[in-house]
Amino acid sequence: MTDVGSSLSVLVRAAARERADAPAVVSGGQRLTWAELDAQVDRVAAGYAARGLTPGERVAVQLPNGVDWLRATLGALRAGLVVVPVNTAYTDPELEYVLTDSTAALLVTAGDRAEVAGVPVLAGPPTDDAPPPAVPEAPGALAFLSYTSGTTGRPRGAMLSAAALRANQEQCLRMEPPPVRPDDRVLLVLPLFHVYGLNAGFGLVAATGACAVLVESFDPLTCLEVMTREEVTAVPGAPPMYQAWLAAADAAGSDAVLRRAFAAVRIASSGAAPLPVDVWTAMRARAAVTVWEGYGLTEACPVVASTLATGRAKPHCIGGPVPGVELQLRDTALHEPADDDVPSSGDLAEDGPGEIWVRGTNLFSGYWPDGADGPDAEGWLATGDLAYADEDGDLHLVDRRSDLVLVSGFNVYPAEVERVLDTHPAVAESAVIGVPDPQTGAAVRAVVALRPGARLGFEELREHAAASLARYKVPTSVQVLAALPHSLTGKVSRARLRELGLARTQEAVDGPGGDGDR
Repeated sequence: MTDVGSSLSVLVRAAARERADAPAVVSGGQRLTWAELDAQVDRVAAGYAARGLTPGERVAVQLPNGVDWLRATLGALRAGLVVVPVNTAYTDPELEYVLTDSTAALLVTAGDRAEVAGVPVLAGPPTDDAPPPAVPEAPGALAFLSYTSGTTGRPRGAMLSAAALRANQEQCLRMEPPPVRPDDRVLLVLPLFHVYGLNAGFGLVAATGACAVLVESFDPLTCLEVMTREEVTAVPGAPPMYQAWLAAADAAGSDAVLRRAFAAVRIASSGAAPLPVDVWTAMRARAAVTVWEGYGLTEACPVVASTLATGRAKPHCIGGPVPGVELQLRDTALHEPADDDVPSSGDLAEDGPGEIWVRGTNLFSGYWPDGADGPDAEGWLATGDLAYADEDGDLHLVDRRSDLVLVSGFNVYPAEVERVLDTHPAVAESAVIGVPDPQTGAAVRAVVALRPGARLGFEELREHAAASLARYKVPTSVQVLAALPHSLTGKVSRARLRELGLARTQEAVDGPGGDGDR
């Protein structure tokens, strides 16, 4: 579509004008054209105004994927309100924190309930037959307040402007092939309350006038059936989705269900966490689809890099920066053992991993409420993520800088150790965290969940790790848990493990299913 402005609600209005009768949304039994969706957004915007809400006030939306989420969110934007997307899995204390911190004026959620933290609650978006309020386009104004999980402490509200969101849509659509085209039918099972589903999902649909195939929650077989029935052509996804689809095909005893679902898929992508090499390879071999991997963060609205940007599809690779985004790998001031044991110097990392710094018009405006910790004076933002460039210049994620374990001054990247631990036949999943050590400063602790019925001793796991890792990277203690905590996007949450107190002491510990870990 032509350049029509920044806000998602403005993009919906433009799609309704240019593609009135084209399908906009499929959600269960509901099917809406762009003209129908636009009319519903008008009624909800009028509904907010009728309740006395004024531009700039915050409206929290805690709804599952569906037409109501779109109506509540787009209507709020059209009324000049700021949307606070809320995770549907939040407990009451988590919800109360977000409502209080954002000073929300209203919570739109499913089902009837009393007010929360003094905030009025509506069961579904409000509607009114009056004309919607006339709110001038303000690209630099705050549009979304997206709370990030963070690595420690309370979530923080990332301030996302309409212009930043629109910039990232344009950056993504400049890739070739673009992740979404006007004739695409896009599977949106990624949560819309997460910026990945919100902007790299529905944002690109609205920007192109494509069709969103909404699925309320992820169930692998249900999704495969929907993809087959609706002839889905574009799939933005995350690693757990592809893993679950392969497992569903295994359970069915045939890849036919997988191939039918992906038969019309023009482009499949993955983000939010590194995609395991075996999953990338299996999708290509078994579903006949190449998964294009990318990297992003809430504060970048969200896409920063993609293999689509380089045109080189590689496993466990995030490619290069999307058009319009600048990216640097900067020296972390930490180092690996080397012949002369001298870390690289200068601002840019020349050897080994560096911290990803990004600059672009898609970056956020800092954290709520005062814009703290936003891009620096030159527009650069430190992401806290570490990566290295291969011989083609393509990027590979290594880890979070905050998760690094510094043993005797040398870097231990948890993801590297976890990949080795996960190859042990008794290990279902692992996480690596640092624990204080009086001799080395920090030591490596492995936290593992075992496969059903499996047992694993500490020395056995150490020997397994030592066969592939340098001595300083080998875990010095092991904790066995029944299950590991995960983030919204399916990643094991090392921060949560630290919060549980598993990084407080250096002594080895035992757990359910262990065998004399000491």
